[in-house]
Parts: sequence; structure tokens; C-alpha cells
Amino acid sequence: MDAQGRGRSEGMDPADQWVLNPETGEYELRPGPAVPGPRRPASYGTDGADATAGGRTRIPGRAVPPQRGRRGAPDDGPPGRRGRRSAQRKPKAKKALLWTGGTMAFVVLAAGVGGYLYLKHLEGNVTTTDVGDAGSSDFKKDEAFNILVIGTDKRTGKGNEGYGDKGSKGHADTTILLHVAKDRSNATALSIPRDLIVDIPDCPTKLEDGTEKVIPGLRGVRFNRSLGESGRDAGCTMRTVKEATGIQPHHFMMADFNAVKTLTTAVDGVDVCLEHPVDDEDSKLKLPAGESKVEGEQALAFVRTRHSFGNQGDLDRIKVQQHFLASLMRKMSSSDTLTSPTKLVKLAEAATEALTVDEAIGKVSTLKDVALELKKVPTKNISFTTVPVKDNPAEKVKATVVVNESKAPEIFDLIKNDVSLTEVKQQKKEEKDAVAARLKGEKAPASEV
Repeated sequence: MDAQGRGRSEGMDPADQWVLNPETGEYELRPGPAVPGPRRPASYGTDGADATAGGRTRIPGRAVPPQRGRRGAPDDGPPGRRGRRSAQRKPKAKKALLWTGGTMAFVVLAAGVGGYLYLKHLEGNVTTTDVGDAGSSDFKKDEAFNILVIGTDKRTGKGNEGYGDKGSKGHADTTILLHVAKDRSNATALSIPRDLIVDIPDCPTKLEDGTEKVIPGLRGVRFNRSLGESGRDAGCTMRTVKEATGIQPHHFMMADFNAVKTLTTAVDGVDVCLEHPVDDEDSKLKLPAGESKVEGEQALAFVRTRHSFGNQGDLDRIKVQQHFLASLMRKMSSSDTLTSPTKLVKLAEAATEALTVDEAIGKVSTLKDVALELKKVPTKNISFTTVPVKDNPAEKVKATVVVNESKAPEIFDLIKNDVSLTEVKQQKKEEKDAVAARLKGEKAPASEV
């Protein structure tokens, strides 16, 4: 029982305190400071006799643990000054505690409100499209997922008026189906050529006034017409991908020319490497052979260039874009970017302003979840490939391509069954190396063959 408890149970004043007498080595009951109320007896002897001496009450032969203050510290200061010092300290300590606690609470609250408001600001940057049942209604973090990444050739935005085809409504110029494995160990980026001949299905489309309109499908047309023409939205492109590959896209992310410029600027440029120098009059790209860093307008010119690579067609441009995107992904996930608050803010602003996504992932919190799931995939295990195609046999002048039915189904099945193309490529390489090793070994005599 503490001093206050003893005071109540033995008729003592709760304000009294037990103090060590340095002369006797014993603890004594010292009267506390006067408080308003009934006067108490002059002394509290254990046998009813006056046991006071020099204003102290002592109980001989009885050692009692020291009285501890409300914070657990023993009151062992000088007898004449202890009460006053304690009375002065407590208000100051209380004020300091209240000030510190209040300040920290304000900082936490301000940070929370500021963070919430900034997320809402980013959310306001993102444009969403209702694609109905063309995609999934929500994002599942514990499942494999497919995101259709669409780069349009829409010329809106500052500085984009000078590029050709000014009247473009934004066709599916660059399209990549990104499959992320369930265990996040790998991902496959499947490029779909814009000049691939496909059948575009009928597309239920939500109009701006909230009504729904079914846009009639087309047979045997270029894939890029699945977006923009006749009011077709990204949901129609998703349906076309499902029709052509059998793979269901769950969500989409769409960006225009500005995305390339702003994203590359946000990460301070993307590294590219050329075997030969390029001086393209059409795209205005001019780069030396070897390594270079491109950003902004130069980066856009790099991904648009066709006449300086390979056979000057879209298929060779796809390969260049795949290398560019791989380099951009490495730069975005690098420690130099992730540890720089300035770069992260610039990247968040650029990405949200450039993106149009389906409503299921339209919230910044969901986009953050998507980004965190993508970050789990090692960049070395991201495989880039293209839909296997061959020249369109119906054309005399080769301008379009069709699916190569002898090779494409294998790729489609691997993606649908969540099989890593990285592992498949590695397995094929090992088998090829094993065959080569056997051919290099000692050969049997011809008579034994």
C-alpha cells in the first residue's frame, strides 16, 4: 500500500509523504502542504501520545518504502525545498508535454490531410472510361492479370500539331498486352501490330450522355481501327484482342504522344543504344551510333521512327519500341528514381496526367496497388515478344500482316496458362546447347553407325 493508501486506512492525511531521515536512516512521515479543509490533529502518534519533534512524525523501528510521485520518481529532494520545486516543475512539464504532443498531432494531421489532398489531386488528373464487361470490375492483387497498354496517335497536346495525320481521332497505334504472372516471378509483354488484319466485334459503348450504343463490328480490317473510328473506345480494343488471341484483358491503360515526352522527362531521360547513326527527316530524329540519352520531343521521335530501322516497316519499329520501353521501365524502377522525392512527384504527375484507364483501376490508391504489384516482378524476367505474323496473302503489295497460325497459338496458350516465356526461352536454350555439345563430342566410327 502506498503513502496515500496508508493515510486513508490509518486516519492519516493523504497529503503526508514518507521521507528518508539521513540522520537516523529511517523513513518518517512528513506532513504535506496545507490544503483547504478541516484542521487535522497536531500529531499522529502510534500510541496516542504526542510524537512530534521538530515538525516531524517518526515511527521508530519501521522502514517504509519511499513515496513515489505520480511519474514513479522518488521524492528525495532537500526537505525544506522539495514541495515548492515539485509544485513549480509539474506545471512546466505539463505545458511542455501538451505543447510537444499538440505540435506532433498537428504535424501528423497536416501530413495526413496533405497526403490525402495530394492523392485526390492525382486522382483528378486521371481520365477514366467505363468499358462495361469488356474488362474486370475490380483489381485482384492475388491473381494473374492482363493490362492492355495502348499508345494512341492522337495529336492533341502542346507541340503535337506538327506531326502527320492531324485529323487522327486516336487509333491504336502501339498496343502491348502485359501479362503479369500470379506469383509475380515474371511478366510477358506481347506487342500487337497495328497493321494486323483482325475481325473487330460489335462493341457496346457508353456515350458521354450516359446512354449505350452498340457500334457494329468490322471483318478483315487493320487492328488499329479498333480504337477511335466510329466512336470506338478502349473497351472495343480490349474485345478485339480477346477475339484475335483468346486472351482476356482485365484492364487498360491508354496514353498519347504527351506521355512519352513527360514520362521520359520525369526520369531525366532514357538510355538507348544504336548500331548505326540515325538522321530521319520524317521523325526529325538525329542520333549518333552508340549510347545516347533521349527525353521529351527526342524520345517521342525515337519511338515514332520507322524509316531508319530494318525494313522501314511497323514490325521493326515495334522492336525498337520494346527496347525503349524496357529501358524506361529500368529507369523508373531504379534506386536513383525511387529514392528521389522530386523525381517521384514528377513521375506521379506525368503518369496520372497522361493516362486514361478503366474505371476499375481509376482511383489513385488502386493505381498504386497495380504499380506495387508490377514492382515485384524482376525486370530481368520481363519478356518482350510480338504476335507471330506473316505477310497478308491477299495482298500483292505487302502492307498488312495476318496471324501465323503455326506459331501464334503456342504463344497465346503460354500466356493464358500463366507460363513464363523467360523459362521457356531458357529451357530451349539449354536444349540447344546440349545438342551442340553432343555434336562437338567424339564421333563414333562410320562402321558403327
